[in-house]
Amino acid sequence: MDLTDYTDSIVILLAGLLLIGVFATKFSSRFGLPSLVFFIAAGMVLSRFIYFDNAFIAQLVGTFALIVILFEGGMQTKYITIKPIIPSALSLSTIGVILTTLIIGISAYYILNVPFEEGLLFGAIVGSTDAAAVFSVLGGKNIKERLTSTLEAESGSNDPMAVFLTVSLIEWIQHPNHDLLPLIFSFFMEMGLGLLLGLGFGWVAVKVINSIDFDSSGLYPVIAVGFATLTYGITAVVHGSGLLAVYVMALVLGNSDLTYKQSILQFNKGFGWIMQITMFTLLGLLVFPAELPGIMLPGLVLSMVLMLVARPIGVYVSLLFAKYSLKEKALISWAGLRGAVPIVLATYPLMSGLPNGPLFFNVVFFVILTSAIIQGSTISPFAGKLGLAGESDSQPHSLLELVALGKTKSEINHLHIHAGMKIIGKELQELDLPEEVLVTAVIRGEQIVTPRGNTIIEEGDTLYILGPKTQRDKIKKIFSYRGSPYAPVVPEVELIPGQEDPEKRL
Repeated sequence: MDLTDYTDSIVILLAGLLLIGVFATKFSSRFGLPSLVFFIAAGMVLSRFIYFDNAFIAQLVGTFALIVILFEGGMQTKYITIKPIIPSALSLSTIGVILTTLIIGISAYYILNVPFEEGLLFGAIVGSTDAAAVFSVLGGKNIKERLTSTLEAESGSNDPMAVFLTVSLIEWIQHPNHDLLPLIFSFFMEMGLGLLLGLGFGWVAVKVINSIDFDSSGLYPVIAVGFATLTYGITAVVHGSGLLAVYVMALVLGNSDLTYKQSILQFNKGFGWIMQITMFTLLGLLVFPAELPGIMLPGLVLSMVLMLVARPIGVYVSLLFAKYSLKEKALISWAGLRGAVPIVLATYPLMSGLPNGPLFFNVVFFVILTSAIIQGSTISPFAGKLGLAGESDSQPHSLLELVALGKTKSEINHLHIHAGMKIIGKELQELDLPEEVLVTAVIRGEQIVTPRGNTIIEEGDTLYILGPKTQRDKIKKIFSYRGSPYAPVVPEVELIPGQEDPEKRL
């Protein structure tokens, strides 16, 4: 068999993995399990036929996947929803992670019979939650917005804490005489740099994306991901928290007027799935199933400690002064699924050459798998029992495609009409729209209403407004809230692409 034959086989294998991963999401939603369980299982099956033990490649792919996943999550997070719960989320991502690390670290010290500092390292590795796993399970339920926002903000901000603790503990293990004070200082420096550079790169990315005119609309999602990767890289080079910077940068983009925002979001969703499939399958390849029976019992005990002791204590102590009911705290505790970050962090001891690195990786893998299976399959029923979940009230989807025959300076504003807007109850002809601005469609419930002069605007409508980019601010003023010069809800803006597919039709 020559090199071409190997190449063809690898291409077929990759295609199979992507297809299996896509179909696995149907099983995950049916059984209430995070998709990562099926991706990892696919990797474990493949490990019987493919030998793979390169922790460096796994860590590299995992890090890039985390950048994409955090970028996607940050762009979909609305600042107005997480603003009230930021203190609670920060408490969970700091105090909660530290308490979880201590409790699991002490447990690992006794259960795995490892040195105390290595037990703490194990605790740091499994200390953070995973947003992708949590929301893949809760996606079909209408959980209270405050709870989903809390879990979302926590998962975006606790990853940097877990990475810092893991790296610091490895350094401490390798250099026992190292002073701890510089480590504490470096923590605040890393978080501070991550926050500042995230805000800075987010501002620059918004300016660049909105000012540049590409001939192809498909380049806008690419440049957005490029900025996310650049944000991580430069922040990490200057010893800041790259993951925090990416999340903050994505928050800035997602809450700004952004050209082709919907295209970028849709691209991120698809790209995020590809990276999840690749990452978890690759990490599944790193596991040798024959080694799992030996760590099954200690792994199961540590999983129970994590789910029933460490996570609840971390949540209840972190939210001691927060206005959450006992039921809400119980759901937040049980929804603390582990996933992408812990498995990627488990490669750090392997890369550092620690003697217990392989043991930690296998036990972490088992803990993540059991947590995903046990908690993942029971979160939704548990939320229902607590009265914190109802039927999903998904909104009807609408699709509007428009392709210009030439390059223009026009755009389509996609704007949802909320309670409190001044124009509710008015006819379209009563609006002081500029002459070159046109309402092209009104989405009302499951119907598309043809806009006419006497069409009355109702709460809950979605309007598609075509006009020059120069009129964007005036459009926002017209569709503002009573007593406010601007609408606090930023409209989603799509530029009309130029000369891409002239054969398409409206």
